[in-house]
Amino acid sequence: MVSKMPGQAIFDRDEKISFNLARLKKGGENFEIVIDADKAVALKEGKKIEISTVLKSENIFHDAKKGELASENLMQELFDTSNPVKVAQHILESGEIQLTAKYRKELRERKEKKIISIINRTCVDPSTHSPHPIARIERAMDEAKAKIDDFRSAEDQVKDVIDTLRPVIPLKSEINKIAVKISAENAAKTYGLIKSSVKLINDEWLKDGTWVGVVELPAGIREDFFNKLNKATKGNVETKILETR
Repeated sequence: MVSKMPGQAIFDRDEKISFNLARLKKGGENFEIVIDADKAVALKEGKKIEISTVLKSENIFHDAKKGELASENLMQELFDTSNPVKVAQHILESGEIQLTAKYRKELRERKEKKIISIINRTCVDPSTHSPHPIARIERAMDEAKAKIDDFRSAEDQVKDVIDTLRPVIPLKSEINKIAVKISAENAAKTYGLIKSSVKLINDEWLKDGTWVGVVELPAGIREDFFNKLNKATKGNVETKILETR
């Protein structure tokens, strides 16, 4: 047994045509919730999100498009609760997310852009030890027909995407360990830049105020790091690559 939601007020004209929802079939019955897509995707990616904030409405529907509410008696029978937030949690955990075509396209574009950026920063062409340009990686993504998972974070997908791209472009994940020496004149104002940009392995302040340290960073961002140091110190900086692995 289903009922109409009073006034069907939670949908505006556009939302009646297309909106994001989560759906679960249980006991032969259909249960749906209207969701905030960004938060639902973040929840599926493993982030800690309050269930109540994922919901556009705390109504549980039999058919959200028609505004037909699910039976509270059936919810109690099938979920051992008629509490909408608890039922919604079941739907989000065990059901499927239904995203609009527009949102799914935007989501994939965002994730693809982030994955490409990570590859550009963390991988190099092993023959030149330089990162592939963004445009080259984009072409390789198309050529290799790399697939983006809507419900995995970009970071979690990078390794799989790199494996897919390797037959198309040579890629090597490479880490540099670099010694850095900055004179007293520029050390204090540059220290924060270094700590926020790369992994600091060890460092020391000399008696004359000179700063020396060893940092670790992906080879793909090495030149960008050097450019930042040169700009901050007006070229008054010494660097030496100690190790590449």
